[in-house]
Amino acid sequence: MDLQLSGRVAVVTGASKGIGLAITRTLAEEGAHVVAVSRTRSDEWPDKVVHVAADLMDPEAPARVVARAVEEFGGVDILVNNAGGPPPGVTLPRMGFMTPDDDDWRAMFEFNLFSAVRMIRAAVPVMVERGGGSIVNVSSTLSKQPGATNVDYGAAKAALSHVGKAVSEEYGPQGVRVNTVTPGAVLTDWWTKEGGAAEVFAGLAGSDKESVISEVAPAMMKLATGRLIYPQEIADAVALLVSPRSGSTTGAEFVIDGGQLKEL
Repeated sequence: MDLQLSGRVAVVTGASKGIGLAITRTLAEEGAHVVAVSRTRSDEWPDKVVHVAADLMDPEAPARVVARAVEEFGGVDILVNNAGGPPPGVTLPRMGFMTPDDDDWRAMFEFNLFSAVRMIRAAVPVMVERGGGSIVNVSSTLSKQPGATNVDYGAAKAALSHVGKAVSEEYGPQGVRVNTVTPGAVLTDWWTKEGGAAEVFAGLAGSDKESVISEVAPAMMKLATGRLIYPQEIADAVALLVSPRSGSTTGAEFVIDGGQLKEL
């Protein structure tokens, strides 16, 4: 299926690994001009990808990113706010409401909410000038399933989902679509890296890293598929959502969680 993305200009944040890497490669393979935003370059990007080194904890970074996209390609048609998760230097999961202090909450919201808000603020005027565009925000099932683990992260992602619906309502008449993709547990280095979530849960469960990834975590989250999600599965959904083939889809949320969430 032709997604009609050839020649369109896409900005992808958090583009160097995991979900962001899969999205960057997929959009580039579909013919889009991709501006990949990350603190470090990835050797796994297609050659034509333009890297903009940026730390999105810097409030000035989003405007510089959009300006670079305009300089390189004349505008922005697609924005994927994928950057998120643990702020630099932070390890999740973090257990208990009392564990994160004020600075932890500020950093979590800065990275998972405010960076996306600023990216949207920078990109929307450029999109409107070009006659429209598409934004996808990457959230988390923790935004919909509150609990004692990663409370600050879930709260930030819930706020991001709210922002997406609000912006879609305001700018839909001007041709800007905004949707949210809500992944469950995705098999990225958030889980697999040394000291990552799999090792943390292994310590709590008296298990080992490999067993957590293959058995313990899917069982704990009651995943109907019995496995964690592959990054490409998220990327495929994002590519369809930013495509003109999804031209009537806005203000929507797409949950890709392996059957984790059970509520109607």
